[in-house]
Order: sequence, then structure tokens, then C-alpha cells
Amino acid sequence: MQFPFLGTLAACLLVACGTPQLSTPPMQFDPSHYQTRQLTVAGQTFTVRAYENLVTVARPVEAAYQAVNIYVPEAYFHGQSVGPFTAQTAPIFLPNQIGGYMPAKPGTPTARTGPPGESARASTIAVALSKGFVVASPGARGRTTPTGKAPAAIVDLKAAVRYLRFNDARMPGDAEKIISNGTSAGGALSALLGASGNSPDYAAALAALGAADVRDDIFAVSAYCPITNLEHADSAYEWLFSGVNDYKKIDISMLDFQVQRKEVAGSLGAEQIRLSSALKAQFPAYLNSLALRDPQGQPLALDSAGNGSFQAYVQSLVIASAQTALNAGTDLSGLAWLTVQGGVVRGIDWDAYVRTAGRMKLPPAFDALDLGSGENQLFGTASVDKQHFTSLATQRNTAPGATQADAQMVKQMNAMAYIGVARTAAHWRIRHGTKDRDTSLAIPVILATTLQNQGYAVDFALPWDVPHSGDYDLAELFAWMARISTAP
Repeated sequence: MQFPFLGTLAACLLVACGTPQLSTPPMQFDPSHYQTRQLTVAGQTFTVRAYENLVTVARPVEAAYQAVNIYVPEAYFHGQSVGPFTAQTAPIFLPNQIGGYMPAKPGTPTARTGPPGESARASTIAVALSKGFVVASPGARGRTTPTGKAPAAIVDLKAAVRYLRFNDARMPGDAEKIISNGTSAGGALSALLGASGNSPDYAAALAALGAADVRDDIFAVSAYCPITNLEHADSAYEWLFSGVNDYKKIDISMLDFQVQRKEVAGSLGAEQIRLSSALKAQFPAYLNSLALRDPQGQPLALDSAGNGSFQAYVQSLVIASAQTALNAGTDLSGLAWLTVQGGVVRGIDWDAYVRTAGRMKLPPAFDALDLGSGENQLFGTASVDKQHFTSLATQRNTAPGATQADAQMVKQMNAMAYIGVARTAAHWRIRHGTKDRDTSLAIPVILATTLQNQGYAVDFALPWDVPHSGDYDLAELFAWMARISTAP
């Protein structure tokens, strides 16, 4: 890769070979417009150049979100290396800040807050820069505005990728080595970005915004607890939690413009229990339609009651997680639902494990009958704020005048629809904690197994006792990123 701004050719271009200098064309990266930042990670202070709030499309509708912040280690402008990378070879780390499919502005390298009583920790972006990655953190529109309904967020992420590829020769970093990262809804969008590279399904929306007319496929995906596969997430949730009638849900409200979260306990009523059973009954047919196979090539399936080899496979992944924790010195002796003998996790009481994990969401977990979920708002339109996106919720709707989202819109938000159909990223790292109750364990297992079955390189694990969260293992994440980026 060459950087024209470092040579005489760039100078000629910038001043139009002697003619008066023109303003920078839309979406053209200007290497001279930056601020210098001092960052400290693990006691080491270093300098980066910050290029912030760069609009990624020619015709933005919400410019504050349709933008990217780019951070580059200063060393790259002086011909130096950082770790194994140079200005020409550094991968581009693309962490989104999306949660709950809400609008998200580009991220910055400010410190992240640790647990109570713990000092602030270096941000994911700062750590990435210390390792030699160029960082491009994109913003994205979200579900709370008429212009942010599905598929706006993924369109904005694709526009950011196109911006980076369009400007590849003008900035450090290798746009053929873009690695996305996100958590929860952001994890789902990271996965969707990686699965759907160059899909024509998004072409019209990208063209309308004036996105660069280049490719939007990426090299690799990091996804933490991805809230994806939404049209099947309700049945997957009840496959796991049906029979667990007590719950502890999180109620979210606003107080003085601040988000307030409160845990509310309760028990499912008779009608909710019947609905849970109906949703669970839908899941085996969907799972079996995928024709998944385990790493040994054995079919993964379920009978009509929801039992079978797929359930056993999910259990084996939880057991493997427990074994990893045990090997690391974690005391598992107080867990009556685990059988441990001679330093080996021999088995698990699955029903007891699920009861211990606990139900967090009422059925349906995502497509609420009263249109009360964030996902209902995601699938709204410019004129209709909220819609259903599954047939069962539409049939049992309790909201006046409710409608159902167009099937194409729902498809455009599901990574599963594009794996192997579009230009799918070659490398994947997926993490979903064993204590995560925001979606069913089945959802990440299906995603990872589908990718593995189609020949993609997948690093998948269920970290022990980790709740719904992300970026908790940065050393391992960046080691994986360096390994796949430098492999021959």
C-alpha cells in the first residue's frame, strides 16, 4: 500500500499541480486535518493522530451518526513499526458503540469505567492503538428516529467500510484487513456486517446516501453476545427457558434525561406459560431446517419436545466452559448442578443450570405482543414507529392497529440470511457468557455452527459465568486479531 500524501505526487494532487487549492471533495480523507492525543495504556504513554467526525456519505440524513472517528498511531507517520505492524500492514479495527439498536455516535479512546471501587481502565480503542491497530469507530443511526429504522444501522456501517476502502491509499492501515467488533445489538450488527459483504440488498440505500461506490466486505468479525436472528429468537428463548416461570426482568425508564434500569421480579401467568409452550414448539422445526453438524460431522437435531443432539451439543459447550474455568483455578465445588470428579467436569444437570441462570424476559422475549420492545421499534418505518416482525406475535397482537414488518426488512437485519450467500468474512470470533440471559444460548451456537459448517474459521466459546457484556478479554481479542492478520 502506498500513501500519496507522503510524496511529491500527493503534493501535486493537493495543489492541483500549480492551480489554486480546491476544498477536499466529499468523503475524501484529508491527512492534514487532525488533532494530537496522548494516551496511556499499561503505564506506557504514546501519541496518536485523531481524525474525528468524518462524514462517510455524500448525502447524510443524520450526519452526527453517519460518521467515523479514525485514530492512527503517530509512529506510522515516521516510518516506524508498532508491534508486528507498519503503516502499510496495520489492520483496521472497526468497533461500533451500538447497544439496543439505539443511535450511536463514533467511539473515542476515553477511559472506560470499571466496577465500583476500581480505577478507570484503558478503553478498547486505546488498547487497540497501543497494539498497533489503526482504529476507525463508526457511528450509526438507531431505532428512535424515523430515519433510523431497519436497515439504517447496517447501511451506515457498510458506508463506513466503503469510506475506508475508498480512502485506502490516503491513510495508514490496510482496508483489506478490516476487523469489526460489537456487543449485544452491536455484536449482531458486527456479525451482519461480516456476513453480508457486497450484498445487493443494501445497494439502493447506500446509493441514495451517496456512499462510496466500492466494496463493503470485511476481513474478520468479533461479536460479543450478538442479539441476532430476531425472527427466531423468541422461540429459541423459550426452548431454553420454558418451564422457568419466575423471572427477574430489567425495566428501563428515563429520569431527567438519564436512563434508569431497575430489576423487577415476578412470575409468568397462565396465558404467558401457554405462550411460552407455543413458542418452544416452533423451535425444533427451525433448528432442524438448518441441517447443522457438530465438529465431528454428526447431525445436530431436536425432537418435537426440544430434546436431541443439538441440546446435548449446547450442554457440551457449557461443560467445556466449566472445565476451562476449573483448569484456571475457579472453585466450582458449590455448584450442585455440575458433576466434577478428579479435576474433570463429568456432567451437568441441564434443567438446574437453566433455573440457576434464570429467566430475564417474558414471552415473547423480542417481538412483544403490545409492541413494547426495542426490536418492535427497530422494525418500524418512517411513518409507523413500531411493528411486529413474527407471525405469532402478529396473530396474538394486543396493540391497536398493529402491522407486521416487511419480510425483506427483517431479512436485512439477520446475519444468518447472508452467510455464504454474500461475500462473508473469513475469520470470526464469537463470545457469549454462560450467565447471559438476554438471548438464548442457542442463538450464538447456531451462528457459530453455521459458519463452521460452511468452512469459515471460527473461534467460539461460552466464557464461564460471564453475563451480558463485551470487551472483557482484550488481551485475547487482540492476540487473535494479530494472529489472523499476520498469518501467511
